[in-house]
Amino acid sequence: MLLRLHVNALDIGILVVYFAIVIGIGVLARRSIATSEDFLLSGRSLPAWITGLAFVSANLGATEILGMAANGAQYGVSTVQFYWIGAVPAMVFLGIVMMPFYYGAKVRSVPEYLKLRFNNATHQLNAWTFAIASVLIAGVNLFALALVVNALLGWPKWLAILVAAAFVLAYIFLGGLSGAIYNEVLQFFVILAALIPLVVVALHKVGGISGLAHKVTQSALGTAGNHSWRGVGIGHPTNPLGDWIGIVFGLGFVLSFGYWTTNFAEVQRALAAKNLLAARRTSLIGAYPKIFIPALTIIPGLVALVTIPDLGKGVEYNNAIPALIGQLLPNGVLGVAIVGLLASFMAGMAANVSSFNTVVTFDLIQPYFRPGRSDAYYLRQSKLWTVVGVAIGVGTAFIASAYQNIMNYIQLLFSIFNAPLFATFIIAMFWKRTTAWAGFWGLLSGILSAWVFHFFTTGLTLFGGPTLWDPFIHFHGQQAPNFYGAIVAFLVDAFVTVAVTFVTQRKTDEELRGLVWGLTRTDSRPEEIEPGDQGWYRKPAVLGGGALALAAGLSILFI
Repeated sequence: MLLRLHVNALDIGILVVYFAIVIGIGVLARRSIATSEDFLLSGRSLPAWITGLAFVSANLGATEILGMAANGAQYGVSTVQFYWIGAVPAMVFLGIVMMPFYYGAKVRSVPEYLKLRFNNATHQLNAWTFAIASVLIAGVNLFALALVVNALLGWPKWLAILVAAAFVLAYIFLGGLSGAIYNEVLQFFVILAALIPLVVVALHKVGGISGLAHKVTQSALGTAGNHSWRGVGIGHPTNPLGDWIGIVFGLGFVLSFGYWTTNFAEVQRALAAKNLLAARRTSLIGAYPKIFIPALTIIPGLVALVTIPDLGKGVEYNNAIPALIGQLLPNGVLGVAIVGLLASFMAGMAANVSSFNTVVTFDLIQPYFRPGRSDAYYLRQSKLWTVVGVAIGVGTAFIASAYQNIMNYIQLLFSIFNAPLFATFIIAMFWKRTTAWAGFWGLLSGILSAWVFHFFTTGLTLFGGPTLWDPFIHFHGQQAPNFYGAIVAFLVDAFVTVAVTFVTQRKTDEELRGLVWGLTRTDSRPEEIEPGDQGWYRKPAVLGGGALALAAGLSILFI
């Protein structure tokens, strides 16, 4: 089915103004760039409210807008698990527990922490795998952009991908991380301006919340589509996301903590903060909008499910929101909605490209391939790799195009790259006995085991045949294999890390100071607290506790 949005001159004008502002922000941010750290880390000068909004906006890419709406249509209300179980607790953990390690050690990236904690081999392994994951996810955002541009103008997807990539490249190349972050803050409010009217109009069309709930029970999801926790029993689950082991441990622990605490595309925003307290508050501030974003993504997916007959058949789940805005919104408001979609995809891609160029420059080129060069050389390299990252993202966009629901693809990538990394981090930070080579072999084993698990559970279906697991294990839904794959990767990584630790030599306590829980740096000084930071409501424990309480309350309400 061909999806076209009927736009007029007003809608096109809104798009032109928005893209002019985006490029303008990049030009203005360029004035503050003098060094490679300015380009890649914003000179560590940004306030917490800026980095906090950028933190959540960087995640509001294709995975969030198209992906979660697609999940809402395919899996129902249980999609809230990706937020209240699969995001908020990990965001709080990052701000309260892990950020002091990252920021206090003055590392410029997540892989650089592994270099200090383990060795060069572990550092390079994580840098290379992160670089690969970044461009794969950047491709997802580019593909999502192409879907909207294709629906908007009728352009072929390959042309839409190239044009979208050019705009993202322009403002990152001009303004570096500052350009990306300030655009992400703008994009956060543009996304809200786009999705809030869509939700209001969509709910009115189906008779409000009660009318939507009634229509969902009559859909293919049935009554399970209106609940988040029902039907999660082991053996024969009826919940669209599978059983509680996969949801709680696979999604809520391994995938969630693996993504939010070790994914440099997110952590980089906190590292750009002006001090440690601002860095810790970054993810905690971001947790609050994250709690309520399901109302803006899942509800449109559910409305699309009950109002678009061909959804999941003639129309891909990925097109739930584009199809809905074309059906419900008048011109003018339609232009704002389209801008919101494009803003979300650009924010997601910019986050991945800006973290990609940082890791390649600081974690690969500077220490291993071109050490000892001038800062001007590394600044040029960071700009060069910005171009390369976008170019590779164009290629990986066509991989994403093979998936009807891009969230299924994204969770697969997270289970392979983030789940084992979290096992390496959590053991390394809290067990000082962990050795350098244990980190390397544990991480490598975890990544390989995730690939093997995927191949034997779902990979063979790409060749038109059943999986090898079919006679033994039946996974309910398409997300369950990703959840269990994450658990397998985590456990394999943890087992190998512990086993290798007992047969290899550990680092001394002095070498581990500031990198492991309980071993503080001897040269550390108490951080100066700015006058505005002394309020009780700004304390990390208060912010984190409030976010957890809100998420828990909503989870109970929609049980």
